[in-house]
Parts: sequence; structure tokens; C-alpha cells
Amino acid sequence: MTALPIPTSGWCVLADARLHVSTVEPLSAQPDRDGFVRCDISIADGRIKAIAPRNGRPLPPRAVDLKGRIVLPAFVDCHTHLDKGHIWPRMPNPDGSFMGALTAVGTDRMAFWNAKDVERRMDFALRTAYAHGTRAIRTHLDSISPQETISWDVFTAMRERWAGRIDLQAASLTGVETIRDGEWFSRLADRVARSGGVLGAVTYMVPDVVEMIDRVFSTAMERGLELDFHADETDDVEAVSLRLIAEAAIRHGFTGRILVGHCCSLARQPDADVLRTLDLVAKAGLSIVSLPMCNMYLQDRRHDQTTPRWRGVTLLHEMKARGINVAVASDNTRDPFYAYGDLDMLEVYRMATRILQFDHPVADWPRTVGAFPAKAMGLDDAGMLRAGAGADLVIFRGRSWTELLSRPESDRTVVRAGATIDRIIPDYSELDDVVGQP
Repeated sequence: MTALPIPTSGWCVLADARLHVSTVEPLSAQPDRDGFVRCDISIADGRIKAIAPRNGRPLPPRAVDLKGRIVLPAFVDCHTHLDKGHIWPRMPNPDGSFMGALTAVGTDRMAFWNAKDVERRMDFALRTAYAHGTRAIRTHLDSISPQETISWDVFTAMRERWAGRIDLQAASLTGVETIRDGEWFSRLADRVARSGGVLGAVTYMVPDVVEMIDRVFSTAMERGLELDFHADETDDVEAVSLRLIAEAAIRHGFTGRILVGHCCSLARQPDADVLRTLDLVAKAGLSIVSLPMCNMYLQDRRHDQTTPRWRGVTLLHEMKARGINVAVASDNTRDPFYAYGDLDMLEVYRMATRILQFDHPVADWPRTVGAFPAKAMGLDDAGMLRAGAGADLVIFRGRSWTELLSRPESDRTVVRAGATIDRIIPDYSELDDVVGQP
């Protein structure tokens, strides 16, 4: 697609944009069968001034005719691992299993994760996400001692460097068993609080999991922190920490935001257990993020020449039907947990549509890469197109869902604060001196 002649200053109108009704508010017009309305978007001073249905009117002055191309809000990616990204060339997963990933990452972290290494890989990842059209990211940071003394300082510097381009958040990542060391966990929480971060943990079914979850909640409440959990990333039907987290949120009267990722085992459990858990999650007000690409890669991987039998994703349809805030996200990128990925949220949504069946009807599933993760992250001015919001959007060539989701759309146009950005996607060779060559 030839670069669109969008003015870099003053005002303009993006005319005849195809907007999905779930991503625009308010918009009173009859959508087509895909849920789109053809509209004009007026932009001035870096913000959206008005959105109006096209209705066959003549093109206004200073118009850029999009000819019915789809326009989406800039993306929000609420679950990533920027500190792990791109280590695959020097530390691949030996067998594609979850345990293989854990072992490989642990080995790589101890051997290589100094400040310079983490910074180089994190900056590469952020430049990639920015070029693809992402405006907000939450990353988990491995906070196993002594890594927390390195990565949190790097993150703080990167957040300042990227201010105005990507809104960065970070959540601590540590196994539930490490929380038994109460003094160490308190120091970690203090570091998270000083860094403006989110307190997080990986929960699994150790004997004292309820006590450790309670400690996470009480520690967060003492410091006014939000929470972010990895939960039940397994096919074990006995893994029910999502339910335990919801019960703890209710028990503690926790009023802050809580995001829970993965929740894979829920899809394997008996219906009665599922319904009980979903009711508790709704009552507790949790947000849930599914990671369709990574979990398809890891879950149910077999080594006996048999095919995986399930998709690895959680029950987003049932959750959304109960009013639970749900999202999808990138998760890992070119590391032992997922050998692929490029922090491209269009790819995430494309794969989620196929894996989770975000179609027939499309309904408001496009919000799972915009408004819904923005809500989970507490971002008021992100994920939706509305008058008064920043003019942060992505223009595609596709004019329908089948066109949009059938091709990579590598020639998309990214608009930030009303201006087209220079979409330079960094070459992998930049990291050859850091992670080695393939």
C-alpha cells in the first residue's frame, strides 16, 4: 500500500474509514453484516475531534480517502515477557515442553541476564511492538533473587525512555513457593511499589497455596498495589488456583484491579466445577487474559508420536457471557516458552479468532486487544476510538474481517497522536552480538 498522505500537523479528516461498532463510542448507525460502519474521522492537535458516518457525503476539505479500509484503535497488550524475549538463538527449548522452557529460561537467566542484556532485548521488543501499532504493554519481570535487583531498574529506565510512545507497566513474576520467605517477598513488594509496578506471582497447587495467595493479597493491600497472577498453566484438572484467587479476593475485600493469565486447566474440569469458578471470578471482579499462541505451543505437547487433543486456551466465551472482563495478549516472544511471535497484536487477534472462534458473531471480540485489556490495566484513554481521545489508530488494507485476518498486513499505517509514524521494524541481526546467530 502506498503511504497515505496524512498531514503531520494541523487538522485532517480520515474519510471513508471502516470502523467496527465495538471499537467506537458513541456511534449511532446501522452496521453492515461484519459490524462495520463507514465513517469520517476528524483529527486536530493530535486528538480525535469527531467521528461521523460517511452517508455518501462529498469528501470534506483536507480529506485522506481511505476507500473503506478498516481502522482499529492502537493495540493494548496486557501480558508479555519482555525480559525473556529473543533468547531462543542462544537457549532454545530442548523438547517444546513446559518444563523444558522453565529449565532453559532459568539457565539463560543465571548465565546472561545482566542489565545490558535485558535492556538490549527489551528495547528491540518495544521497537517492534511500536511499529506494529501497540500503544500500551504490561510486561512480567522475572523477580527470582537476585534478578529483581537488575530487571526492575532496567524497566524503570525503559519506561521513561518510551514515555509518550508506549505506556509501560510491569508486574513481578515469582513462583508461589518463593513467597514463603516473607521478608524477601516484602522487600520485593517494596521494590515493586517504588517502581510503580504491579505485584504478581505464579500460583500452582503446592500444599500451602491458599496461605501464600493470602500473603500476596495482604502484601498488596498494605502497599496499595494491584495484582497480576499466572494461574493453572497446565492440563491438570486438579489445578484450581483461579478459584482460590477469586475466593481470596472476596475474602480480603480487595478493591484493586486483578488480572489473571492462562487459566488453562479450567477448560478440562467438570462442568459443575467450571460454573462454580466462573461465578466466583465474576463476583470477585477479576479480569482474565488468554494467551492463545503460547498455550497452543506448550499445552498438551506429546512425545509419543501422538497429536495434541486440546487447544490450551481458557473459557473466554463463558466468562464474557457472565460480564467478566476478558482479553488476549502476546505472552512470550522467541524464547523457550514460545519459539515464535513478534508482539504483533493483529497476529494475536487473528490467531485468537481461529483458536477461540471470535466470529459467528464477531460481536465485541475486537475489544479483547483494545478496550478490555485497557480496562484491566487501568488505562482510560486507550483501546477505543472516541471524540476527545488521542488519535492513536492503525489503518489496514483489509476492508472486511476475512480480508484483514487472511494476510499479515505488513504494510499497515500506524497513526500516533494524529501523525503517521515511521514503521521501522528492527532486523533480528541487531541482536546477533547478544543472543548469537541462528
